[in-house]
Amino acid sequence: SLSLCISVCLSLSLCVAGMAGRTVLVLGGAGTVGSGIVKVLLEKGFRVAVISRDAARLEKVKNFVPAATRSRLFTLVGDVGSEEGAEAAKSAVLKAVGTVTDIVSSLGFSWWQGGPPHTQTLDELNRVLNTLLLSTFTSWKAFFPLVKDNPHGSYTFITGGAGERLLMPGTGFLTLGAAGALAFCQVVREEYPDVPCKLNEVKFNMGVVTPDRIAPGCVNHLDAGEALATILEKSSVSHHVFCVNTPAELKTLIVEGKV
Repeated sequence: SLSLCISVCLSLSLCVAGMAGRTVLVLGGAGTVGSGIVKVLLEKGFRVAVISRDAARLEKVKNFVPAATRSRLFTLVGDVGSEEGAEAAKSAVLKAVGTVTDIVSSLGFSWWQGGPPHTQTLDELNRVLNTLLLSTFTSWKAFFPLVKDNPHGSYTFITGGAGERLLMPGTGFLTLGAAGALAFCQVVREEYPDVPCKLNEVKFNMGVVTPDRIAPGCVNHLDAGEALATILEKSSVSHHVFCVNTPAELKTLIVEGKV
């Protein structure tokens, strides 16, 4: 009926308006997982900020999201992999958007298969740890203070199952880096049990890929974005790890905000 249609449209408009009051900084937003999150959040009405060292990757993100949402997308060139770089990036973000209400940390690469440890160098191990663990720490140290005292704010880590097992021969350094990231998320949850903001982790025990690379054991990065958006919209739990093991569990998380 017409009245039902008007009611639904009004509800949707109010929902989008509410999300427009929230600004999400997506760390790693130019990557595969992050870009899916950015696109979905913009479509749902959030303002979104993305930092990357690579201007070309930021341009790719701009072209990936719908044209109608680009006025709410803020892209900044910066490096959160050092304390100095993260602080500089924080200043640039605040100058661009004013206030950040939510942060999503999806840093690092999802794959590494350089070979068994005896064939690797200390420099390569340092590179992997910097990418997967140390940048997660330096960015958290800079940006967590922006949201931690806001009961309507959130800080959400995106992690994977690579830190719990050797996925296949030659991926050992990936396991080391990913295990460090998992441990850091646990440390933050347990060291800060009473912060007002929602402090959560979404752990994908599957590959998260673009639609053209979907295969068994993988899920669409846009569906990952939908799940993250549901968690932010519901804002109902804190200090929780959402473990996603199957596509069916991902669908449940999208619809219900829980697994």
